[in-house]
Amino acid sequence: MGRGDLTNEECSRLKPHLPKSVEQGGRWASHRRIIKGILYRQRTGEMPWRDLPARFGSWKTVYERHRHWSADGAWDRIFAAVLADADAEGRIDWSMVSVDFTSCRAHQHAAGAVRRPPRVPGNDARPGQHRPDEGFGRSRGGLTSKIHLAREGGRRPLAFLITPGQWGDAPQFVPVMERIWVGRLDGGRPRTRPDRLGGDKAYSSRHNRRYLRRRQIKHTIPEPKGQRANRQRRGSKGGRPTGFDKTIQERRNEVERTINALKNSRAVATRYDKRAYVFHGTVTVAAIRLWLRV
Repeated sequence: MGRGDLTNEECSRLKPHLPKSVEQGGRWASHRRIIKGILYRQRTGEMPWRDLPARFGSWKTVYERHRHWSADGAWDRIFAAVLADADAEGRIDWSMVSVDFTSCRAHQHAAGAVRRPPRVPGNDARPGQHRPDEGFGRSRGGLTSKIHLAREGGRRPLAFLITPGQWGDAPQFVPVMERIWVGRLDGGRPRTRPDRLGGDKAYSSRHNRRYLRRRQIKHTIPEPKGQRANRQRRGSKGGRPTGFDKTIQERRNEVERTINALKNSRAVATRYDKRAYVFHGTVTVAAIRLWLRV
């Protein structure tokens, strides 16, 4: 077993959730070897698919399977199934969920995607995570993408969203929260609401706080000085002061550590994928990898 490969225990956790057959009626072959190749490229990052070592088989088979599963939502379904298993085992810490973002610089080879909308292999539909802008934003440093992330108390991702790098953080708060969806193995209602939510000043807006109150989610989000001064200037019309607990806020570092763990995959720290749906699949594989480790 090579460094970074899946262990036998991790493979046993993952195997029940892998696709069993393809649309043409055949069967996928060598799941474990192909996934090893995907993880190897994800860990090394800068390696082109064509340069994968021969022990993983044909590079085209590895790439096409990753692209196919990214397009048709297979990686998303596997991630949801792994989360459901973890919740049934009591490994999800719902006591404190935090939201944050991280920027990913795009490699020069990630640019230049054909403007024609891609198609799901074997289907006429577009990939589920397709974006017309491909999730790229331009800045002085070049192309960038953002990963908006919600993590649980055990420092592992619960949900994420990919946007262009110049998009604001506060408007993505609600979309990220709406993506928290953990199913129940016994068929009950999925869990979508944490006990408490934490965030930094970037997420302190009336819209976000109103959303959390409507869903009855306790939250610890500091109020910027400008918002506080504006509220005090309006007097009774400015509303009540926001509650804030410094002790709870100290756990905010956990979301930064989650981002660091996610970016241990070099293909996540630097974006090499041209298509947004393929990069979404790459980030999903990194999140699955973190949950497979006990």
